[in-house]
Amino acid sequence: MPISMYSISVPVFAQLLTALSNVLEKGRAHAEANKIDPEFLLGMRLYPNMYSLTRQVQQATHHAWRISAVLAGLEPPELPRTETSFADLQARIARTIGFLQSLRPEQLEGSDDRVVTLSGRTLPGRVLLLTHVFPHFYFHCTTAYDILRHCGVMLIKHDFIGPRADL
Repeated sequence: MPISMYSISVPVFAQLLTALSNVLEKGRAHAEANKIDPEFLLGMRLYPNMYSLTRQVQQATHHAWRISAVLAGLEPPELPRTETSFADLQARIARTIGFLQSLRPEQLEGSDDRVVTLSGRTLPGRVLLLTHVFPHFYFHCTTAYDILRHCGVMLIKHDFIGPRADL
């Protein structure tokens, strides 16, 4: 039985973004409970030349939204990076998940072999998703988690994975 592009992308993005939202909430609560300026956590990086927590979340949502739109044959939206608070990031994640939930499996049908262009790369949709977008998406989700864990937020592996998405 073939695997659909929808089932290997949209639910995976939704699951990890839901988990990322929960991780951010734990980060916000940690800042509040420990009287840490939220801007400190939002600006944290694992290393000086890496993106901040805020930018890690922005990048994760950016990758999920753009590839899903392209695979569905939609014009990928511009997603301005204007978030400056935990609430702003939560709204960005919710907006991305809302977009993902608006997609229907048939919109992505045939996108596995269809040649698509995204960020200057022109490849079959399956190749672009599996070898370019997923690695970037997972990297940014993982790094956001790691930043908060490094800052003392009590997180476990299940927080990163989140609840299983219905496939």
